[in-house]
Amino acid sequence: VGEVAASTRMPLTAKGERLLDAIAAAGGVRQPVGKVTIQLSRRGKVTSMPLDSVIQDPKQNVYLQPGDVVTALFQPLSFIALGAAGKNEEVNFEAQGITLAQALGRMAGVRDAQADARGLFIFRFEEPGVLKEEGQTWPQTPEGKVPVVYRVDLKDPRAFLVAQNFPMKNKDVVYVANAPAAELQKFLNILTSSLFSVSSLINLTR
Repeated sequence: VGEVAASTRMPLTAKGERLLDAIAAAGGVRQPVGKVTIQLSRRGKVTSMPLDSVIQDPKQNVYLQPGDVVTALFQPLSFIALGAAGKNEEVNFEAQGITLAQALGRMAGVRDAQADARGLFIFRFEEPGVLKEEGQTWPQTPEGKVPVVYRVDLKDPRAFLVAQNFPMKNKDVVYVANAPAAELQKFLNILTSSLFSVSSLINLTR
């Protein structure tokens, strides 16, 4: 079911059908392959994987079992860029995912005159297993997720090596902090505009 040409109920034979056989039997997907996620529901458990991964890795093209439900989902994943980023907007990315380096490129980097290069933050809800410090308990959301903030110092060249292997996840928030000088400039702009307003009012009164 889902983003396929025609939803179908496919009988399984003794030779054994695989995931891609089901997609082919349904006439293929209606969206670009790189933007489709395949969801397999089996005995109450749900597993999702990019269609690209299923095609490229034969191990992901698993055998189907009676009662399986295969769903093709067109769900552009996205992250939100805020602060002194080149663009403040929601940025879509493909089902196979992108790295932080690619994300920086898609949000047009950071604003040279405004951003604090030491203050790039990624806000994310992680699974508890990601945090492996023993004896430590972490606050969790009602869904069992742990709120985590990653900080990246773009003034450190090593950060760009890390960014090439740091995977972005759906609903991440990327925030670029303002440099102290930028905050000062904002204050001076407000002060200057106020002085001009007072000066104009005095001249008008005269």
